[in-house]
Amino acid sequence: MRCVLIASTAAELLFYWADAAFLRRLRPPHAGQGPALEDSLNTLFAPLIISCTALLEKLADTYTCFATEHGRHLHVLHTFGDCLYIAVNGDGTESEDDLRRTLFVLRRLVEAHCGLVTLDSHLVRKELRPADSEQRERVWSLLRGLLETYSRLREEDQSFAVEAVERLIHPQLCEQCIEFLERQVVQYINASPERGGDEVGHAFLLVHTKLLAFYSSRNASSIRPADLLILILLVQDLYPSQSAEEELGPQKPAGGEVLPQGPKRSESIPVSGPGSHGAAEKDSDDQDTDDLSAPEVYYTPEPSPGRHSTGSESWSEGAEMLGTGEADAADVQMAEDLLQTLGPLVPEASNPRRIFLDANLREGYCPLLPHTMHCLPLWPGISLVLLTKGPTTQVAVTLYQLLDGFLVLERKLEEGPEAGAPRSYPFLAELRQRMDKFVKKLSGQDIQLQNTWVDFKNKIFSRCEPGSSLELLQAVANVKRQLCSVYRQLFLASAGHSLSQGLRDRAQKLMREKLLDWRDFLLVKSRRNITMVSYLEDFPGLVHFIYVDRTAGQMMAPSLSVTEKSSSELGKGPLAAFIKRKVWSLIALARRYLQKGYTTLMLQDGDYCCSYFLWFENELGYKLEVMEVPVLSDDSAPIGMLAGDYYRKLLRYYSKNHQAEVVKCYELLTVHLGIIPSELVVQQACDLARRLWEPSRIPLL
Repeated sequence: MRCVLIASTAAELLFYWADAAFLRRLRPPHAGQGPALEDSLNTLFAPLIISCTALLEKLADTYTCFATEHGRHLHVLHTFGDCLYIAVNGDGTESEDDLRRTLFVLRRLVEAHCGLVTLDSHLVRKELRPADSEQRERVWSLLRGLLETYSRLREEDQSFAVEAVERLIHPQLCEQCIEFLERQVVQYINASPERGGDEVGHAFLLVHTKLLAFYSSRNASSIRPADLLILILLVQDLYPSQSAEEELGPQKPAGGEVLPQGPKRSESIPVSGPGSHGAAEKDSDDQDTDDLSAPEVYYTPEPSPGRHSTGSESWSEGAEMLGTGEADAADVQMAEDLLQTLGPLVPEASNPRRIFLDANLREGYCPLLPHTMHCLPLWPGISLVLLTKGPTTQVAVTLYQLLDGFLVLERKLEEGPEAGAPRSYPFLAELRQRMDKFVKKLSGQDIQLQNTWVDFKNKIFSRCEPGSSLELLQAVANVKRQLCSVYRQLFLASAGHSLSQGLRDRAQKLMREKLLDWRDFLLVKSRRNITMVSYLEDFPGLVHFIYVDRTAGQMMAPSLSVTEKSSSELGKGPLAAFIKRKVWSLIALARRYLQKGYTTLMLQDGDYCCSYFLWFENELGYKLEVMEVPVLSDDSAPIGMLAGDYYRKLLRYYSKNHQAEVVKCYELLTVHLGIIPSELVVQQACDLARRLWEPSRIPLL
């Protein structure tokens, strides 16, 4: 019995998700015609919301977690701005950390879809709870779908359990894909007059939740691993992974026609967005070697009819060479015919979706920069994703810089007289100059912003005594709201830009042709990316491991699937499920100890020995000295990438004492048989880390 909701401080319901058990408890079937569901939720949670708000106003503090009588219902609360996020669990399936993590991830999803509008409580209420009931239901359905997908992936997928990107390890194919993405996708689209002002900054290929190849154009801003994980979540929500049999075998109805794969509910929200520029250059990556897994044996599909090579020769010829001569034309036609019979084809392209991602630009760091995500499904389980930015990207950067300046000013004013007279703040002159320039560029298009800015200047730069702190704070809040309103009008209310259907169709078609002979191999490889067989001889007693490069946000781990129709080396019986529970509980336990400042953990758990290590290295791979990590409070942001990027902050903290070198952070979780002595477990962990370090030292992004 679970429920997640967002409410304003005035107890207005802005979003909710609840499972069937919670809804039945809220409105029993025999209750007859009662109040609307939203009214019932308001009635149920209003006392909690009001008391929480009152405590914040009176004591500047409030409760963050409590359990009802007999501990049957666990409640976790967190305030983001003027919005209160609440998670409830009544069946004991989720811990306090799980619920808090869900709230922080939900907050990140709201930011990814609303951008800097989240800085203003009034405007974010409009986005989360539109006046039109149909539009509101679409927004809520989108967030509900993403929450459900996240919950599923967190329970099933190791990459989401540890919150790191997993790469599909095949260096040769990866290199060929990067080259193809560069030449035939990104460069072609960016040179085409049909792109309508948009430029592709990033293109990547996903096989289920695993990253096959990633390419960034020369001038594109970098993508943080946390944002890449959010993008993978969005793709999985649009096109959920099917079972292995459903993907590899054609699905046909009685009439013999191929069934198309329909998009999920959240695809019905067509949102698109603006962005920046980019020339072309590889971001260089994806060169993990598969030497570690030499004994692995995978099913390799037969080549397509008419094809004599699936290697580098056919890849290097380029798309323009496919149609030279009648024989080649026949080959292409044959490949296209085969595409129609290889299984259920998915829609040509999903609706472009506006997404806000953090970016490091020449102008500096800019959070929540607007992008447009085009998800082009190639086959069930394999997708091509394009990220574009439009011509108004610079406006978004300017708006962030102005908002950041006013946030700094607001904090100074809240400090009171200790911070000095407002006019004496050193940054105020530059902020005034930038704001004057921005308002002038709008040329009177936004009269409200212009009037609000004039009112602010009259109060703070007056030759007479400037206004009181309360008046100045109100004036700052008004300017911030108008800037957020401009941002909302430009990037949320407007139709925005997206690539033409023709360009998307071409990219989708060419990528299908290039990956046609690899399709079945990739789908099988994604289920068995790394196997334990290749490690057993050198590491006797090792049952499972997860190795995470926290600097690059990548992870490596043997496959651990226990679904009904697919399995790992452990099979799909009770043993596989038992080991999976061990691994997931070790992840949770390691996080709890890391939160308390412990970087090493080893425990005997029944017949197994579980261990966890976190350490730092320099760029050459030499281990750096142990340092105490900060101890966090129980209500702090959960450890991970999606809920606040703990590891990026940890690296920044550790690097203060290592200014002259690049610091990298790694984690290793292992499960051994209990008969293995602890000294040998530690030695194996060191050897395993050295063995895994080499292929992962080349950064992904």
